[in-house]
Amino acid sequence: MENRYHRQTMLPEIGEEGQRRLADAKVLVVGAGGLGSPITLYLAGAGVGTLALMDDDVVSLTNLHRQVLYGEDVLGMPKAVCATERLQRLNSDVHIITYPERLTPQNAAERIAAYDIVVDGTDNAAVRYLISDVCQALRKPYVYGAICGFEGQVAVLCAGHATYRTLGVVGPTPGTVGSVEAAQAIQLLCGMGSPLIDRLWTIDLRTMQSFVIDL
Repeated sequence: MENRYHRQTMLPEIGEEGQRRLADAKVLVVGAGGLGSPITLYLAGAGVGTLALMDDDVVSLTNLHRQVLYGEDVLGMPKAVCATERLQRLNSDVHIITYPERLTPQNAAERIAAYDIVVDGTDNAAVRYLISDVCQALRKPYVYGAICGFEGQVAVLCAGHATYRTLGVVGPTPGTVGSVEAAQAIQLLCGMGSPLIDRLWTIDLRTMQSFVIDL
């Protein structure tokens, strides 16, 4: 039988050991919208063993131009539930946990404590501060991403000295930024490459200029 992960295990940076680490990993994605769509699709495709989705919103028509998890057939339905069904069809090897709820000060510590990494698919500064503060307290890496028009940013926070409070309020374009966030999560889980720990990557898709700054 053909190995579905052959194209990534043939990379020496991942290999069979990296794939085992992905299979053992537990990742929480907060937000299943424009950023959460590419994040979860790529993490599920890569074979992350346990993938949890948290979102309390429903699918609307104005979501569909950028939230590629969804189609017209699921309008009005809970995003977390629809995303789970879509991702399970993509990769039945992945155990998907669904939280059709908002991350709050009351549930954040319990939810985040159960996972190795939290990946940011939100568009809410208050929720980002909450994720950052809890990840810092629990020593969990926080893969931050944000979008604003054509501009995007990604950083790995709470794995060194930098937190979301280091950045302040900033924002990014969903497909590009979500894909970079998924790549950062895979690097952290596989222990490879040079993740953006205490560094901020930014891109402007109007000019394709990008740069990395130390935090």
